[in-house]
Amino acid sequence: MSIRKDESSSLSYSWIRVMVAAVLAALLVLPVQSRTVQAELASGEQEQTEQSEQAEAVKPPVLQSEAAILIDGRSGMTMFAKNETERMYPASITKIVTAIVALENSDVSDIVTVSKGARWEEGTRVYLEEGEQMSMGQLLQGLLINSGNDAATAIAEHIDGSKEKFAERMTAFVREKAGAMNSQFRNPHGLPDEEHYTTAEDMAKIAQYAMRNDKFREIVGTKRVAWNGQTWQTTLVNHNKLLGTYEGATGIKNGYTQAAGSTLVASAKRDGMELIAVILKAPSTDLMYKEMRSLLDYGFAAYEPKMLFDENETYRMNGMPSVAYTAEEPIWAVVPKGETPKLIVDTTGVVRVVTSSGVKEAGRFQVSHEPEVRALAAGSEKAANVTSASHDASGDDSNGVMIGTIAGICLLAVIGGALYVVQLRRRNKMSDTL
Repeated sequence: MSIRKDESSSLSYSWIRVMVAAVLAALLVLPVQSRTVQAELASGEQEQTEQSEQAEAVKPPVLQSEAAILIDGRSGMTMFAKNETERMYPASITKIVTAIVALENSDVSDIVTVSKGARWEEGTRVYLEEGEQMSMGQLLQGLLINSGNDAATAIAEHIDGSKEKFAERMTAFVREKAGAMNSQFRNPHGLPDEEHYTTAEDMAKIAQYAMRNDKFREIVGTKRVAWNGQTWQTTLVNHNKLLGTYEGATGIKNGYTQAAGSTLVASAKRDGMELIAVILKAPSTDLMYKEMRSLLDYGFAAYEPKMLFDENETYRMNGMPSVAYTAEEPIWAVVPKGETPKLIVDTTGVVRVVTSSGVKEAGRFQVSHEPEVRALAAGSEKAANVTSASHDASGDDSNGVMIGTIAGICLLAVIGGALYVVQLRRRNKMSDTL
């Protein structure tokens, strides 16, 4: 029996040595893997720092104008803002609203008869005569290219019978269609009224909406056009001085009154990205254009567009297999140049991007509930790592999985070794008893 005891003891010690060696080996691997992950994290942090430094190299402009905003015309994402929610007088950029309301509530071929009130409207005019008949399309040219206040009144009266009724329509329209909730209009031309106001943020939203209309875009991008009125024949030259002088300029409207100062909504397109900028209450017209150029220059130099999801692409969250988030149209974002954005998708379908410039909303999915989980078509769907958490489209969780796997092996090895030792000790005691 003593021989069995020695053999068992020898076997026990051998197995213990084997298990200890296995545990030590696994523990040695773990720090190596951890160091690899830490090195990758450090590399990522260094890359992010380099990207941030690159973005900081293009500094946002310092503006003297009282309010301003710069947005991406496609996604609506903000790239620069100053007092963007402050209520201010718009002056003639009001006519952006007048035009898009007219385009959606009349036909360009409509014939408009000019009233006495329109004939004698004060301010900038296209010299309409009482009783003169003109197409809606031509009046819109006089409104947006030459900033005709008489054209604005004629348009308003044709659609709603009076400027006051039309102004009510304008206010309701921008709130419903463009989400411009901090604007109120009292006339169609922008002449001073204490209750006639907007914000830079609202005007950017309105301009973004209006520029989706092809006819509107065509008119505000027209540099000059022949004007054949009853008593005034001339060539109208667009009052927006950026057209033809700023690379990529596409529109849209400027204005001025003593109360409002110089105001401008402008758009420009380069390399597949169209920007919309608003400046309110600039100290002078010359400074307004200078600051607008610097604002647009900043946007093109510091940001680039990225498509996050293509049309009809579906996104699924782990733990919610029966809920499909589908992009009804491509979802785009603008991000600081050189950065890879992280994505956040919440359960309501809102898509946000996280970059060095902050967290910004980029778009929204159509949310649908399915009774059964469909087989995922290859390449047609993206799955979230975790619900309502940030997701880097280019990221990989393999490092974390590897660490967890190694740690699990170590733990199992320790437990298995301990159980085996206990079992051998029990056998040894039985041998001694025998």
